[in-house]
Amino acid sequence: MGVPVYVSLSWFPIALLITLGFLPAAERVAPQPAATALAASFAILLYLSVFLHELGHAVTARAFGLPVRAIVLHLLGGVTQLERESTRPGASFLIAAAGPVLSLALGGAGAALLALTQPGPVPALLLQALTLTNLIVGVFNLLPGLPLDGGFLVRATVWKITGRDRTGTIVAAHTGRALALLVLLGGTWLAVRTTGGTDWITVLWAAFLASFMWIAATQSLRAERLRDRLPLLTARRLARRAAAVTADTPLAVALDHARANGAGALVIVDGHGRPTGLVSEHAVDAVPPARRPWTTAGEVSRGLDAATTLAADLSGQDLLQAVHDSGATEHLLLDPAGDIYGVLSTTDLHRTLTNT
Repeated sequence: MGVPVYVSLSWFPIALLITLGFLPAAERVAPQPAATALAASFAILLYLSVFLHELGHAVTARAFGLPVRAIVLHLLGGVTQLERESTRPGASFLIAAAGPVLSLALGGAGAALLALTQPGPVPALLLQALTLTNLIVGVFNLLPGLPLDGGFLVRATVWKITGRDRTGTIVAAHTGRALALLVLLGGTWLAVRTTGGTDWITVLWAAFLASFMWIAATQSLRAERLRDRLPLLTARRLARRAAAVTADTPLAVALDHARANGAGALVIVDGHGRPTGLVSEHAVDAVPPARRPWTTAGEVSRGLDAATTLAADLSGQDLLQAVHDSGATEHLLLDPAGDIYGVLSTTDLHRTLTNT
C-alpha cells in the first residue's frame, strides 16, 4: 500500500507489561524459558491484531480515495492518520467501522477455530487469549464516543441526519467525555469489589484510560472551535507594518527606524529595494541592548524563500497550511502587485487562535 508504519517508543513498556501479565498463564502450559517466549509471542501477536485493525481503516480510506499518511502503533493501541478527512458521512462511517469489524472478525475466526479443532495446550492458550482480546478490542472501540471508532460512527450518523459534520463532532466528543467518566467510575467500582481490598492497579489503569479519552474528546471540541475562528484568520488582518532596512544597518538604528514609522517588523532589502530577508524577533531579543549598535540587522535576519513569502490575500485553512509547511516564525506578505504589505508573525497567529 505504500503506507509507512511507525511503532512508538511507548509500545515497548506496554508490551513488556503484557508479557509479564500473561506469564503466569503461560507457565501453566509450558516450562521456562518457553513460557516467557509464549508470553512475548502473545504481546507481539496482540499488537499485530491492532495493526490489522488499523489496516482495516487504512484500506477502506484508500478505497474512498483518501490518502493515508501513516499507521502508528502506540501505548493504547494504534491510529491511522489520514491526509484529509472524508467530505461524505457515509464514507466516514464505513472507514470508522472497518477497524472494529475486522477485530470482531478476527475474534470470531479464533472462536471458530477453537470450536472446530482441538489444539494442544500451548496453541489453545494463545488462541483463546487472542480471541478474547480481539473481541474486547472490537466491542470497546464501538462504544459511542470520541476518540473511539464508535465515536466516529456517532459523528457520521449525526452528520448524515443534520447535514453538519460540526454537529456530529460536538455530539460525539461530548459522549466521549461521558464515556471517559463511566470508564473511571466503572474501573473504580470493579477495583473496590475485589476480595482482599482495593485493586489499585485497576484504579490507576482506569484513570489513565479515562484521562486519555477525556483529553482526546476535548481536543476534538477545541478543533471545532478553531474551525469557527478560521474566517477571522486573514493575513492582511494579522499583518504587522514593516520597515525596510539594508543588511548593514546597525540593529539599534534599524529598531529606532521601525519605532519612528510605527512598524512592528523589519524587512531586509537590497540596494534596489527588493526584500531579501526578515529580521527575527527572537534573535533581536537575544541581543543585549549594549551590543545592538555594533550588531547589523543582517546578522539577526533570516533569508527569504518561496515558503516564507506569502500572498497577503491568504486566509483561513490556506493560511494555516502555508505557515505550517514553512516552519518559520515570520513570513513576508506581498500584495498582488508584488510590493511589501507587511510581516506575519506566528505569535500573532497563535494569539488570535487562542484568544478570539
